[in-house]
Amino acid sequence: MCWNTSSAFTPVGFALRGRAPRKIVWTLGDAARLLMNDWPCDDGEEYVAAVKACVDALSGKIGPEQFREALLRAADEAGIATLSLVPQGMAERRPDLPPTMRR
Repeated sequence: MCWNTSSAFTPVGFALRGRAPRKIVWTLGDAARLLMNDWPCDDGEEYVAAVKACVDALSGKIGPEQFREALLRAADEAGIATLSLVPQGMAERRPDLPPTMRR
């Protein structure tokens, strides 16, 4: 498993409650730690789907962006505010990004 995989993974910021109110997920490893350690509930249908998708992405069965979509659905289910982040220079590396994310 490739815990630090970040290829084709658009980073996401999360507004959480608790000891770490803001988290940025840059890699699949970050996402796994977020889901296991900081997620506010562990019984939602989308949460369970995101955990499975994370394992699948870590093992190469699905792409990181496909996992990211599952993670965003889980955040929506849990009422967690998210913010898509586009690191400087990503537009040149990711021509597939929508024009609104290429500025």
